[in-house]
Amino acid sequence: MEKSERAEEKRTAEKGEAAGGREGRMTDNKLIWTKGTKYLLDFMFYGGILVTASLPWSIRWIGKQLPYLIEHYEESVIIYFVLGIAAEKLLWELRKIFKTVLAENCFVRENVVSLQKMGNWSFFIALMAGVRSIVYMTIAMGVVILVFLIAGLFSKVLSLVFEQAVAYKEETDWTI
Repeated sequence: MEKSERAEEKRTAEKGEAAGGREGRMTDNKLIWTKGTKYLLDFMFYGGILVTASLPWSIRWIGKQLPYLIEHYEESVIIYFVLGIAAEKLLWELRKIFKTVLAENCFVRENVVSLQKMGNWSFFIALMAGVRSIVYMTIAMGVVILVFLIAGLFSKVLSLVFEQAVAYKEETDWTI
C-alpha cells in the first residue's frame, strides 16, 4: 500500500473515532457480546470433544437411570458418537466464522463455504436423529430433528446472502 493510501486510511479512522468510534469499529458492547459468544462456542467445542470421547462410559452410567439405553448400548454409542462428531464439525465451522467477525472482516468467501457446510452438517444431524428415532422415539428427538432442519435451511439461505454481500464487497473494493 502506498503512503498516501495509508495516510488516507488513518485520516478516515481518526474521523470515525472523533465521531464516536462507531464507524468501521466494533463498539465495546458488541465486542463483549461477540467475544462472550466466541468463548461459549469454544467451551461447547472442547466440552463436546470430552462428551463424545466419554460416550462408552457415560452411556453405561446414564443407563443406570435409563435402562433402555443399556438395552440398546451399542446402537446408542454409535448413534451418539456420529451425532457428536457432526456437532463438532458444525461448531468448528461456526468458530471459523466468529474469528472473521472478531477481525471485523466477515464478508469473505470462506464464510460462505462455512455456512454451506453448516447447513450440510445440520441436515446430517437431523437425518441421524431420525435414524436414532428408529431405535427409540421421544418427543425431544422430534424437536431436535425440526430444529436442525430449520438450522440447515437457515444456514443455506444465509450462505446465499453472504455470497451476494461478498460479491458487492469485492465490487466496491475495486471501485476507486
